[in-house]
Amino acid sequence: MKIVVIGGTGLIGSKLVRKLGEHGHEAVAASPNTGVDTLTGEGLAEVLKGAEVVIDVSNSPSFEREAVMKFFQTSTGNLLAAEAAAGVGHHVAVSIVGTERMPENGYFAAKIAQEQLIEKSGIPFSLVHSTQFFEFARGIADEGTVDGKVHIAPVLFQPIAGDDVAQAVGRTAVGTPLNGRIEIAGPTRYKMDEFFRKALAAWGDTREVVTDPQARYFGSVLGERSLVPADGAQLGTVTYKDWLGQSDAK
Repeated sequence: MKIVVIGGTGLIGSKLVRKLGEHGHEAVAASPNTGVDTLTGEGLAEVLKGAEVVIDVSNSPSFEREAVMKFFQTSTGNLLAAEAAAGVGHHVAVSIVGTERMPENGYFAAKIAQEQLIEKSGIPFSLVHSTQFFEFARGIADEGTVDGKVHIAPVLFQPIAGDDVAQAVGRTAVGTPLNGRIEIAGPTRYKMDEFFRKALAAWGDTREVVTDPQARYFGSVLGERSLVPADGAQLGTVTYKDWLGQSDAK
C-alpha cells in the first residue's frame, strides 16, 4: 500500500520509510526537504494522491509554548483536511506517554491539542504514545544541567530505542485503525536519576548527577509515574546498553 510519512526524513520517519519499504510498501517521505510543507499546505494534495495511510511523525522546530501549539494545530489541521480530500483511510500519529498528566507543559499541551483534532476529524486513526527515545537522553541531561550538575528527579523512567518506535508505528500503520491509542516503552524500567548516572558514566561524561525531587523536566515537576505507561504497554526489545553499542548511537 502507499503510505505517506510526514516528517519522513527525520529520526523516526527515515527509519519508518526504510522498514515499510523492506516490507513491500510504497513508503513516501514527506517533509519540507521533499517539497511538502504541512504549515503552508504546499505539496500535500500531490503527495497524498493514492495514499491509503498517513503517518505523522513531524515535530515543531521550536518548543516555545505558543510556537509549538501553533505548529501542531496548523500542520495537523492542514494535513487532516488534505487527507479527507484524498480519501485517506488511516491516520497514524506519534505522541508521548503521559501527555494528559502534565497539561501545564507547553509541548504536552500542544500534543493534546493535536490528538483532539485527529479524534474529531472523522478519519479512522491510531495514536501511538511513546516514552522518551534513547536518542534524546543527552538532550534531557543537558536540559537538567544547573551550574554544571545534572539535576534529575528520582521518578520512574522507561525510555525506548528509535528502531523499536519505528517498528511499533509501522505495525500499527498497516493494521486496522484503532480509533484509540496504544502505549509503547522500552524493555527496562529505571529510576530516572539512576539511569542518567549510569548513562553519563557510559558516555564518559564527568558531570555529577544530583537526585532532586523538584528537578524540572522541560519546565514541569514530575510525579512518580508521569513518564511511564500503564500496564499492558507494548515493550521494545533493544536495551540501552545494546543501543549504545550500535555505531549509529553516537
